[in-house]
Amino acid sequence: MRRASREAEPETPRNRYANVRRKADWTIDQNWPSYSTQEHDRWRRLFERQEKLLPGRACEPFLDAKAKLGLSGAGIPDFTDLSRKLATLTGWSVVPVAGLIPDDAFFDHLASRRFPAGAFIRPEAELDYLEEPDVFHDVFGHVPLLANPVYARFLEAYGKGGRRALERGQLHNLARLYWYTVEFGLIVSPEGLRIFGAGIMSSPAETIFSLENSSSNRIGFNLERVMRTKYIINDFQQTYFVIDSFEKLLHDCYQDFGALYDRLRAAPDIEAHALLEGDRIVTKGDFRYFRAKGKAPASAA
Repeated sequence: MRRASREAEPETPRNRYANVRRKADWTIDQNWPSYSTQEHDRWRRLFERQEKLLPGRACEPFLDAKAKLGLSGAGIPDFTDLSRKLATLTGWSVVPVAGLIPDDAFFDHLASRRFPAGAFIRPEAELDYLEEPDVFHDVFGHVPLLANPVYARFLEAYGKGGRRALERGQLHNLARLYWYTVEFGLIVSPEGLRIFGAGIMSSPAETIFSLENSSSNRIGFNLERVMRTKYIINDFQQTYFVIDSFEKLLHDCYQDFGALYDRLRAAPDIEAHALLEGDRIVTKGDFRYFRAKGKAPASAA
């Protein structure tokens, strides 16, 4: 609930960029000066909330990169300034978009080291959760690791592989790789498991749940296993995959996916909760959270 002392905010569309002019590549003008005081304040509150949670939970490369880019709670970043900093580190830039864009355009941007980030910030009523990625999710969650050279190469390679997945009709397999790494990935560190996925990094609830709740499986990353595994869109993940390092992730994925796609076409999907013989189990979930909500699968109940 909005605090009574907070200045009343004028009624505005949920996404005020929804109807702005789009260029051929689906980018828009961020028009940074047009952000209101209330929108900058919303960024500040979201930023400060995550800042308190991430030490000891976020991976060090993320925290280091965020510091290098100078991300702060001062207000919504200007993408031009942010891109200038990224360019000197890894050659990436951040381009504003109104919302979700077509898959082929998304892949083209990534392959060219451009990250398409939603320019709107979530409304007050959806401060804790929203389904469509906004500027906080995209910039706070995704952008810092683009300053890490190895991770930046991985995401570029992912973009270059997207066209082939589309042509083969196997985008769902490639999307699972993105989901379980870029959005909801965990990584090993000398101090224990840490977060690197943006979907976790920008969510206070999942920041804690992904590492500290006993409900979900945590399994060592295996490329083919990940690309066969379904995922949960509107709740916490029933399985998190754990990478050993960004270098190992890049090595595992920097290959011709042709033979892999052939195997995946013939292989059945794996349910999000399932454990298989041969899985490198880090923690086996007890599914208590999902059971309490009536969402535990019969085989896990």
